[in-house]
Amino acid sequence: MIVVPVKEGENIERALKKFKRKYERTGIVKELRARQQFTKPSVKKRLAMEHAIYVQKLHAVED
Repeated sequence: MIVVPVKEGENIERALKKFKRKYERTGIVKELRARQQFTKPSVKKRLAMEHAIYVQKLHAVED
């Protein structure tokens, strides 16, 4: 359960913004969207490989 302590006199919009940020970091929405459709293991592997290649290219450009 996500708990957001609200200080005395703190703006409700600010507390709501903190809650939304914490909620996003948990990854619940991302996981729910991923579970809505089945992805074959071969497709997952291919996407992971493409991501690894992309990250390597990014690091190569920085160096």
